[in-house]
Amino acid sequence: MAAVPLCWCAQSVRVTCPNGTDLTVSIVGRPGRSIAGMPLALHTLMRLQMQVGEVMRELSQGLPGAIKVVTAFGGVSINPQISQLEANGFQIKNQFSVLQDAVSQQLTGMVQGSQHSAEQLRAVEDKAITEIVKFQQDVGLKSITDGEFRRTYFHIDFLEQLGGVVTDIPLSVLQPDGTTHLAPPVMRVTDKVVHARNIEVENFKYLATQVAAGCTPKMTIPSPTMLHFRGGRAGISREAYPELDPAFYDDVAQAYGDELRSLYAAGCRYVQMDDTNLAYLCDEKMREAARQRGDDPNELPHRYAAFINKVVAHKPAGMTLAMHLCRGNFKSTHAAAGNYEPVAEALLSKMDLDAYFLEYDDDRSGDFRPLRFLPKGKIVVLGLVTTKFGEMETKDMLKRRIEEAARYAPLEQLALSPQCGFSSTVHGNNIAVEVQRNKLRLVIETAQEVWGNH
Repeated sequence: MAAVPLCWCAQSVRVTCPNGTDLTVSIVGRPGRSIAGMPLALHTLMRLQMQVGEVMRELSQGLPGAIKVVTAFGGVSINPQISQLEANGFQIKNQFSVLQDAVSQQLTGMVQGSQHSAEQLRAVEDKAITEIVKFQQDVGLKSITDGEFRRTYFHIDFLEQLGGVVTDIPLSVLQPDGTTHLAPPVMRVTDKVVHARNIEVENFKYLATQVAAGCTPKMTIPSPTMLHFRGGRAGISREAYPELDPAFYDDVAQAYGDELRSLYAAGCRYVQMDDTNLAYLCDEKMREAARQRGDDPNELPHRYAAFINKVVAHKPAGMTLAMHLCRGNFKSTHAAAGNYEPVAEALLSKMDLDAYFLEYDDDRSGDFRPLRFLPKGKIVVLGLVTTKFGEMETKDMLKRRIEEAARYAPLEQLALSPQCGFSSTVHGNNIAVEVQRNKLRLVIETAQEVWGNH
């Protein structure tokens, strides 16, 4: 209900807040009309509400008069939402009492039925995961994930389940000129970070039941650096952490260690941490943004290396821990570019990880010279096949690029993969499913021809 005042936007706008708590609200109406009599849709499922809002917006296009569609999530502060809207030129009237009585009875009924809805959602997710596991195995993959089908974003759904972490509401605003402004979700540390619950254990257990013998069920989780880089010092409570080093980094590492141990006890032996931040530190614009937050972009990679090593120190023996560096993957776009050189030494030489998945699908990633820092015993997986668009690479091109990389790192310490996932959020990439299948087959066939069947 705290988000309802967003419905008084003066211009046509759609707001999507993909991090709901228990309840979401959709209101459709014409600007200037009283709220009374407007259609009101309430749902307990965040993802369903997002879909409802999207359909409503599409249906409203081309209709006479300006139609506004607002998708808002209650249970969190409205202030960040209002600030973002006002920053984009929208006028907000902060009215609330008109709706309170009319909606309260409906809210009670919807919340009471939320458990059943959650069960229904999980059943749908289970079915989708069963299908995507078969998809991966059919093309010949040996490391099998659940497609992250239980998440809205690759990172937030995990991190917000840590004790002490909260997420401000993200906004996707359709402006009057038809353009969309995305204000991504912002995570804040408001209290001591703890492992409040096992986050991925039940998800792993289901995945493991679907994976065939001879294949490895693999879990993906966000890198712990996500809790620092996006907001910097300002995003971490000074009351909880007057000093970041060592208390903050130790607490996060302990929480991650608890999660890794819970996964290991459930049978998981392969975990991949997804990290955008080290890749972002290759981009001068991102480096400047770090400076503006008060961080030194030359020092951060080394600090993060020490941070990751604190996590690795908690890793159970026998678990493979890898890292994927992503330069952005939202709707087939990228957020950062630049050679890996500024982070390569800290990344490859100082982090005690087993493997690295690096994006190398186009010129934005630079050359392979940074691979010279790769020590013995570690693997770099070359992401040479793009997941953003449908244009197909060729085996000859992939083999030439592998040969180039082998000038700087031994061939036996290299491998091949797509550059990223085929989607990092529920919004999806601009690439058809059949093309995804063809790209994965290309990766597998090329790898077999270069390295053999091992």
